[in-house]
Amino acid sequence: MAAGTPDSQARFGQSVKGLLTEKVNTCGTDVIALTKQVLKGSRSSELLGQAARNMVLQEDAILHSEDSLRKMAIITTHLQYQQEAIQKNVEQSSDLQDQLNHLLK
Repeated sequence: MAAGTPDSQARFGQSVKGLLTEKVNTCGTDVIALTKQVLKGSRSSELLGQAARNMVLQEDAILHSEDSLRKMAIITTHLQYQQEAIQKNVEQSSDLQDQLNHLLK
């Protein structure tokens, strides 16, 4: 059985060492890239959560606005009825004034 020469063994060792170093560096690069993706995903998740909270706040604001608009419509209608009642009273007062003036002549 022939053993390899010390020189060929050294070259083989260097070759294996070079391949392993290259693989370790590649794995290190992959781990860094994966870590960046995880962090990016975490940030995306945070942003999505914030967007969801903002949507809930906007929906609440819209519902509050709609409620306010309904209340304003009710108040406006009530004021219109009051204005009509006042106008009728003014007309009746004017008619009574005319009748009294006619009777006094």
